[in-house]
Amino acid sequence: MKNGLKIAIGADHAGFDYKQAILGMFDNISFKDYGTYSSESADYPDFAHLVATAVESGEADFGILLCGSANGVAMTANKHQGIRAALCWKQDVAIPARTHNNANVLCLPARHMSLEEAKKTIETFLTEEFEGGRHARRVDKISC
Repeated sequence: MKNGLKIAIGADHAGFDYKQAILGMFDNISFKDYGTYSSESADYPDFAHLVATAVESGEADFGILLCGSANGVAMTANKHQGIRAALCWKQDVAIPARTHNNANVLCLPARHMSLEEAKKTIETFLTEEFEGGRHARRVDKISC
């Protein structure tokens, strides 16, 4: 994993505890926390749009979003033209998300994976590189 990566991170109430733990797991990453800032009920689109905008604008290299299933944050983030948000529940899913799909936002289902698996998935997502080649042609067809 490259040192000095800038990561935009956000979560709703279901992902709050994992988000807080993730913020303290990596010494070589600079996180910008877009909330939520408590376990009180919160609307996932509010945080997903902020993270997606930060990645889309280049303010962040990548984004990480968490909610209960990660479906809501993935759907929301993928409304942004420059975003390729991938729902990954284990390392093996994160590999092709980066290498084949050039995903730039990682969506984690906090209610369906352990914190340790979340950490491994983040490490994998931030380490893998896009392969380009035949995959670039496909990725270029994603945006509307």
